[in-house]
Amino acid sequence: MGFTHRQLFQKFIAPTSDAPLALEITKAEGVYMYDAQGKSYMDLISGIAVSNVGHRNPAVVKAIKDQVDAYMHLMVYGEYIQSPQVQLAEALVKSTGSEHLNQVYFTNSGTEAVEGAMKLTKRYTGRTEFISCFNAYHGASQGALSIAGDENFKNAFRPLLPDIRHIHHGCLANLSKITEKTAAVIIEIVAGEAGVKTATAAYFQALRKRCDNTGTLLIVDEIQSGFGRTGTFWAFQPMDIVPDILLTAKGMGGGMPIGAFLANETLMRTLSFEPVLGHITTFGGHPVSCAASLATLRYIMDEQLMAQIPAKSNLFKSLLQHPIIHEVRGIGFMLAVEMQDFKTVKAVIDECILNGLITDWFLFCDNSLRIAPPLTITEEEIKIACNILLQAMNKVYSLNN
Repeated sequence: MGFTHRQLFQKFIAPTSDAPLALEITKAEGVYMYDAQGKSYMDLISGIAVSNVGHRNPAVVKAIKDQVDAYMHLMVYGEYIQSPQVQLAEALVKSTGSEHLNQVYFTNSGTEAVEGAMKLTKRYTGRTEFISCFNAYHGASQGALSIAGDENFKNAFRPLLPDIRHIHHGCLANLSKITEKTAAVIIEIVAGEAGVKTATAAYFQALRKRCDNTGTLLIVDEIQSGFGRTGTFWAFQPMDIVPDILLTAKGMGGGMPIGAFLANETLMRTLSFEPVLGHITTFGGHPVSCAASLATLRYIMDEQLMAQIPAKSNLFKSLLQHPIIHEVRGIGFMLAVEMQDFKTVKAVIDECILNGLITDWFLFCDNSLRIAPPLTITEEEIKIACNILLQAMNKVYSLNN
């Protein structure tokens, strides 16, 4: 008798924790995933802000199939003219609404976008100091991990990069820490793994001014918030600022792996000489992933998904009323439901999974539950999701009282 997939998973897949969900998903469509027994699960977290246009979006699937019929990998990034890359790059530049962000460097992931942006910053400024926020997450490779804002994640892997400092997200007084020694500040508009914490436009404008005054580059990390998740295509746009470098990934690919950093042509050129190939990738900008990303971008725009998000976000907030909920905060489809502690959140999550709803918590805010559904979720599906959440909360509340 052969091994089951569960046994093979436990035997051969390297673990990331001692308690994986270990759901065996055999199909996904729209906002739903289905396990080996045919049970459906509504995906309320989009694979962590990835499936912005839903699982297996027909437009994305068609673009993938069409591109596979033409060609897949041809050459390392940056050498050949490949139509999926150039069309996507043009569309991304236009989506920012800024002439400043006029070139794109494609990567395989958000972490790699962070790494590329850090190298670009050091090469352009000649400085080494980076400032990020406490409780920020920007990736797991050694450079990206160095700027993480949580010591618990970093201590086992030291020594990491030196010259890393931290500020509190949204704190105007902390901006004085940015000096002529600072190469870049890297910041999220909406602090995702900190539990969906936001700051005002005035704060980001003050941050932009401080960076300008000190010759510091401003890197905005929109790996979670980009591609329409907050109700605008980029979360930085309502803040009336333009970053020097913009990072994206996750929801960018419609389910395919891809990332990118955008910057001005003058900055980007510094990676091409002294040394030549100052930054290089084999699979970055893979034509199939680029085709999927372009289809994702066009679908979000053509279907006017962003226009629907404020009302749908408010529907979540209005329905999620319960004694164990302390607060529902966030913007668009980046929402956090705060409860008393991790024990309560975990109990609600486990009960939801039993009843066919997938959600989770945040790396640096484990007393809050994540809501980040596909942008395509309907109002009826939101009502179903909230009903399951409230039933789970009722059960947890009754057991504890």
